[in-house]
Amino acid sequence: MSAPTQIRTQVAIVGAGPCGATAANYLGLYGIETLLIDRDTDIIDYPRAVGMDDESLRSFQGIGLAEEMLADMLQNIPLKMFGADGRCFARIRPSTREFGWPRRNIFMQQLAEGTLRKGLERYPNVRPMFGHELVRLEQDGTEVRLHVTGPDGERILVRADYVVAADGGRSTIRTQLDIPLVGDTHPRKWVVVECDNDPLDAPYTGLHCDPKRPYVCLDLPYNYRRWEFQLVPGEDAEDMIRPERVRELLTGHVPDPTALNIIRARVYTHHSRVASRFVDGRVFLVGDAAHLMPPWAGQGMNTGIRDVTNLAWKLAAAVSGRAHPRILSTYDTERREHAKSMVDLSDTIGRFMSSTNHWLARTRDAILRSLTIAPPVRDWLLHMRFKPMAVYSRGIVLHHEEPVAKKTTVGRMMIQPEVETADGRPVLLDEVLGTWFTLVGYGTDPLVHLDPESRAFWDGIGTRYVSVVESRSSRAPGEHVVSATDTVVVEDIDGSLRDWFAQQPGVVAVIRPDRYVAAVSKPLDLASTTTELERLLAPSVRGGS
Repeated sequence: MSAPTQIRTQVAIVGAGPCGATAANYLGLYGIETLLIDRDTDIIDYPRAVGMDDESLRSFQGIGLAEEMLADMLQNIPLKMFGADGRCFARIRPSTREFGWPRRNIFMQQLAEGTLRKGLERYPNVRPMFGHELVRLEQDGTEVRLHVTGPDGERILVRADYVVAADGGRSTIRTQLDIPLVGDTHPRKWVVVECDNDPLDAPYTGLHCDPKRPYVCLDLPYNYRRWEFQLVPGEDAEDMIRPERVRELLTGHVPDPTALNIIRARVYTHHSRVASRFVDGRVFLVGDAAHLMPPWAGQGMNTGIRDVTNLAWKLAAAVSGRAHPRILSTYDTERREHAKSMVDLSDTIGRFMSSTNHWLARTRDAILRSLTIAPPVRDWLLHMRFKPMAVYSRGIVLHHEEPVAKKTTVGRMMIQPEVETADGRPVLLDEVLGTWFTLVGYGTDPLVHLDPESRAFWDGIGTRYVSVVESRSSRAPGEHVVSATDTVVVEDIDGSLRDWFAQQPGVVAVIRPDRYVAAVSKPLDLASTTTELERLLAPSVRGGS
């Protein structure tokens, strides 16, 4: 038998779904040699994940694909919860755009994957290997070796510095590394039915908490609609997806079930599980390979996108020498606990909404109706403030105050309002932050507070400097602000950044590539802040280690 073909790469990604393709786009953007391996040649041509939040859109903005994604979405779609009597008792439709994008959007996964794969064509350093299946993985302290079989049976040995496992809930890589998925599998199964000739005028997502049979009804783009029905004890899952049984499920929900063009009916089991570790040597689990959750909160894929946005810049920094490889351990430190909190949220909503006990269901409805009369509770629901936001207390963050303090900004995602550029254009903040670290000063130029050694460090890792000034301050009508240094100057259009910085202990913020705040500093402390961050990122620091 002939020796396998060998391919050397810096990073190999196994799995080309939304998480794997997003990771490949980010690594392409960062200039890292990347292989994207998937056993399928084509995208699965039906909807799967359907909910996308503002954080994911911000991640896609980072790779220049947010607008393309939005073109195929229903934006800011309401979520309505209906009680046992069929009346709506809660309505969720966030109007705020704290991170620059609408918070509740409905999409179809196959279209998003197509956009992400098209985006890869921009990067000559990213090589897709579709139709190639991973057979075996092994690693040591210097590399990972992937034994891959091609579409014609050819054997390929991929040697990579690092591997991203984005190969789904049945992850081959997680299994081979013997990483357990800790948690539960729910006893009730669900039948998911989709049609492409939507007969309903119901432009929202409906959670119908009917104790007789809880179900979900979703309006999808391009005249598609989805129903998800919980099966009751005694129903056979495979029997329930036969065409005549599907029509029975839809009876009473649509005018004429026989007129629907059903494109699929499948049985799903809900899992609430998180991998015991997200990092194993040089291998990193992301998305469904790392965590599985019920769909109630719509956060499964979104949590995975947060994973890869956190991981990709760290991989790029380690591979390119801009940081010590030890920073890669912070991927697990920062992401695993937050993934657990998302699983817990999904479980809580599911237990609350899918009760089949009639007395408990009516009691629940009465309590919720009484609570939502109160404006604070109604506002909490309306704007999705129940969603746990990631707060990194450890990792690539500098906390000079108690890290678990509720008001801490370090370790949280930076807000993204519109700012005005020097040529008078209004743009979202990230458009001026660049693709790497950024020092942002409010009412001050961060560059003027850096000593030569600090400036050399930030320049050495490709940092951008931004100064935000109050809108229309200290200039004549028609005049635009300019900078005498290498700093980009923008205006705070609506005062959002003024208000944000007013709550901080300093006026200079260090923003990571994933748009999380690494540190906030007073100008006089910027040199010491730089030294501390350099210790976190670099193999050695001005005489330290």
